[in-house]
Amino acid sequence: MTSDRHILVVAHTGRADSIAAALDVCRRLIAGGLIPVVPEEEHRRILQLAPDLAPTTVLGAGVQIADLELVIVLGGDGTILRAAELVRGCLAPLLGVNLGHVGFLAESEREDLAQTVTRALARDYLVEERMTLSVRVKVDSEVIYETWALNEATVEKASRERMLEVVIEVDGRPLSSFGCDGVVMSTPTGSTAYAFSAGGPVVWPSLDALLLIPLSPHALFGRALVVSPDSALAVEVLHRTQGIGVLWCDGRRTHDLPTGARVVVRRSPVPVRLARLSHGSFTDRLVGKFNLPVSGWRGPADDESHPA
Repeated sequence: MTSDRHILVVAHTGRADSIAAALDVCRRLIAGGLIPVVPEEEHRRILQLAPDLAPTTVLGAGVQIADLELVIVLGGDGTILRAAELVRGCLAPLLGVNLGHVGFLAESEREDLAQTVTRALARDYLVEERMTLSVRVKVDSEVIYETWALNEATVEKASRERMLEVVIEVDGRPLSSFGCDGVVMSTPTGSTAYAFSAGGPVVWPSLDALLLIPLSPHALFGRALVVSPDSALAVEVLHRTQGIGVLWCDGRRTHDLPTGARVVVRRSPVPVRLARLSHGSFTDRLVGKFNLPVSGWRGPADDESHPA
């Protein structure tokens, strides 16, 4: 076996099919001459179920995130978001195998697992960078919390019976104030996640932009916004709000927002890198993941396929 190549395997530990897939992937990597790397939580579970996989290495013990060349993620989009959090700042791309429902960030399905590992071993994949968000919470002039997001940062009301009173801001200028359930600030990647459920537009991930979508706004002007990737978005929790707000980033990281808090979102200089196994178009991904009806389509003429 070699020790100069390190592939991290991340699985949804609460699902039996994800753990079974992790055992399969680890065995295939070992057969290919690599020692698999796994997070500590997965390592304990793997050794309980498969003592023959003792050669696996724990992330952070023998191998650091900077040593990784690839991360194979087994689960749905939530597991991919967890993996992105684990290796934040690392150059290793994430190769997702969908074991969930829609699995929009995943590149392959469970039935393609053997081929996926074969191509990972051969380094036969493309790397695509996705923009992320830098998220900062300020009270007066003091920064009280900083984090990041791949999909979205959401300012929400903390209690169901209370409305959140906010003012939204673009590039340092106020745009509108209203009561609402919350505000979603999203990347193009996140446009098919929470922002999509909130009625926001689907934005192709090749386009760099920031999205802002109010949630159930009590306002005449409560439309979704799409702004420059160099813009700064802000949501301020007004003092007339009864109670507090809550910041959620990718549904994983949270922080309470007292009245007067400002959540400022900008493009982060640190992208998330995704491994792709094909040049498939985003249109085809939309059709496949959402099972969109396209019957009756006859295709464009050759001179319409690639407009000038």
